[in-house]
Amino acid sequence: MITHVVVFKFKPEATEAEIQHLAESLGGLPQLIEEIREFRFGADVIRSERSYDLGLVSSFDDLDALQRYQIHPEHQKVVAQVKAIASNVVSVDFSG
Repeated sequence: MITHVVVFKFKPEATEAEIQHLAESLGGLPQLIEEIREFRFGADVIRSERSYDLGLVSSFDDLDALQRYQIHPEHQKVVAQVKAIASNVVSVDFSG
C-alpha cells in the first residue's frame, strides 16, 4: 500500500469560488479513477502561521497504481486547477 499525502497553500488572490470548485473536483476523483483505494481531504482547521490551507491523503495498491493516477486525464484536470490557485504544493509518498 502506498500513501500519498499532499498539502496546498493557496495564493492570497484565490477566491472562495475557485477553492470550492477545486474541492468539488477533488471529491469526484474516486468515482473516476479506479486506482484510488482511499481518498480524504479537507481544509485546515487550526489556521496557524505555518499551516497550509488544504490537505489530502489518499492510498493506492502500489507505485504503479499511484503513477497511473498521476497521469490520469481527470487527475491532470485537477492539477491544472491547483496550479491556477496554489502558491505552493508539497507532497510525500510512503509505503505502509
